[in-house]
Amino acid sequence: MRRPQTREHPDTEADFGFRRIPGAAKAPLVRAVFDSVAPRYDLMNDLMSAGIHRWWKDEMIVWLAPHPGQILVDVAGGTGDVARRAVKRLDPARGGRVVVCDVNERMIEEGRARAIDDGVLAGIEWVCGDAEALPLAAGSVDLYTIAFGLRNVTRIAAALAEARRVLKPGGRFLCLEFTPAVTPPLARAYDFYSFHVLPLIGQAVAGDRDAYMYLVESIRRFPEPTALCELIEAAGLERTRFRNLTGGVAALHSAWRL
Repeated sequence: MRRPQTREHPDTEADFGFRRIPGAAKAPLVRAVFDSVAPRYDLMNDLMSAGIHRWWKDEMIVWLAPHPGQILVDVAGGTGDVARRAVKRLDPARGGRVVVCDVNERMIEEGRARAIDDGVLAGIEWVCGDAEALPLAAGSVDLYTIAFGLRNVTRIAAALAEARRVLKPGGRFLCLEFTPAVTPPLARAYDFYSFHVLPLIGQAVAGDRDAYMYLVESIRRFPEPTALCELIEAAGLERTRFRNLTGGVAALHSAWRL
C-alpha cells in the first residue's frame, strides 16, 4: 500500500453546500462535519430515511454481486455499513476482503468498533485515506464502492480517476448517492422535509443543525444522474448505467474498468 496522502487545491474553488469556497478549504470543513456527527451517524441515517437507506445498500450489494475471493475497496466507508453487507459474500476464508477507506478517523473508529460489536472480526481492513489519493496500488482491487461520499470530495473527477486507477481490468465500480433529480410528485414534500425538518432532527439527535443543512445543500449541488454518467465515462470507466431509487431520491451508478 501507498501511504495516505491529502491533496491541496489552492488554485481551485469548490462547493461547500451552497457556498463557493477555496478548494483547499473544503476537505477540513467536510472533516469537521463528520467529526461532529460520527457517533450518531447511523442513527441519523435511519431517522432521515425512515430506514430506507438500508434497502438502498442491500440493493447496492445485490447489483454489485461480489464473489468469494474478491477484494473490494469501499471508499468513504466510514461506519462500515456497506462493508459488513459485502464481507460474507467475499468469503474471507477464500481470500476475500473489504478495505474500508475513509478520510475521517472518527468515522473509521466508529466503524471498527461497530464491526467488533457485531462479531465481524475477519475480512475487513480499516484505512484512513483520501478518495482523491487512495493509499492503494494501481490495479489492486476487483470492486470499488462509494456510498454517500462522492458529493463530499473536493474534485469528483479526481476521485473517479482514482477509482479507475485502483481497479483491475474487468473491475466493477458502483456509486450510491443522493440526487437532486427527485420525481416531480415528490419534489415539494422532499424540499420541505430537507430544508425544514431534517436540520431540526440533526440538532435534536446529533447536536449539529449546520452539519445536516450542509448535507441537504450538498445534494442540491451534486450532478444529476445523466451528468454523473458523463463524469464517470470521462474518467475512463465504461458501460455506465444508473438506476433511480425511491422516486429519484437516490441513484446507483454502475461502470466497469475495461
